[in-house]
Amino acid sequence: MTKILLVDDHALLRKGFRMVLETELELEVVGEAADGRIALEQVASLSPDVVLMDIRMPGGDGIDATERIVQAHPATRVLVLTTFDLDEYAFGALRAGASGFLLKNAQPAELVAAVRAVAAGDAVVEPRITQRMLEMFSGRLPAAGTAPGPDGSDPRLTSLTPRELEVLRLVAEGLSNVEIAERLFLSTTTIKTHTGNLLAKLALRDRVQAVIFAYESGVVRPGSID
Repeated sequence: MTKILLVDDHALLRKGFRMVLETELELEVVGEAADGRIALEQVASLSPDVVLMDIRMPGGDGIDATERIVQAHPATRVLVLTTFDLDEYAFGALRAGASGFLLKNAQPAELVAAVRAVAAGDAVVEPRITQRMLEMFSGRLPAAGTAPGPDGSDPRLTSLTPRELEVLRLVAEGLSNVEIAERLFLSTTTIKTHTGNLLAKLALRDRVQAVIFAYESGVVRPGSID
């Protein structure tokens, strides 16, 4: 059973999400919150697997709540809700550790699929949308968390094999595993293995964080991808 916490300041939206999610036998809505502050309390007491988080709420910012949840409860994954697919707030939530974002007007099947994917440890962001968001806000990206190496790259990259580094670049370009496999003439299973290995070596949660890391570390540069 996947436990879900709904966080949105509109009760009607929470009710709608609950109705959709609870039609699935393996999904259980264990709580609701109207702002980020209450969400933090609910996560601590209910230990949900997935938090469906609105990011624009009075009385409790969703981005701050996302960051606090990810830091204090790493087993809980956050899926943020946004009105626009190129929303600066959604980008901030991804950088704060959210596993993806979903448009509020998503179809019921898309909502269910997104929750299932996040619960399974996957990221829920169309790769090319992630790329466009990073392009839009790249000027606000801070430097990587550690000092760059002699060649200007993040020293953490030295842990990657040449193939893993190549896969990271292609992930940052917005390619899916299938597209990367076709580009490199490898199987999709092999690409999944490489992706899993590079995420583990770089201590990243998912593909979304890998894309952000690739930009922050200089593996790819804003404007360098067609």
